[in-house]
Amino acid sequence: MDLFLWITIGFIIVGLVILTSMKKSMESKLAFINSNNVDEGSLKQAKSIIWWIVGTTAWGIGSMILIVSWFHHHFG
Repeated sequence: MDLFLWITIGFIIVGLVILTSMKKSMESKLAFINSNNVDEGSLKQAKSIIWWIVGTTAWGIGSMILIVSWFHHHFG
C-alpha cells in the first residue's frame, strides 16, 4: 500500500476519533442553550456548536476528496 492511502486512512480515523470525543460536549452545550434564555453564555455555546458543524462538514468533504483522489490515482 502506498503512502497516500495511509494518509487518507489516517485522516479519516483521526477525524472520527476527534468528532466522537467532542460529540458529548456538543450535546451538553445544546442542552444548555435549550434550557436558558438568550444571554452571553448561550451565544458563546451556539458559536462553538456552529464551528463544530462547520469543522465536521469540512472534514467530511476533505475525506471524500481524499478517497476520490486515491481511487483516481490508484485506478486511473
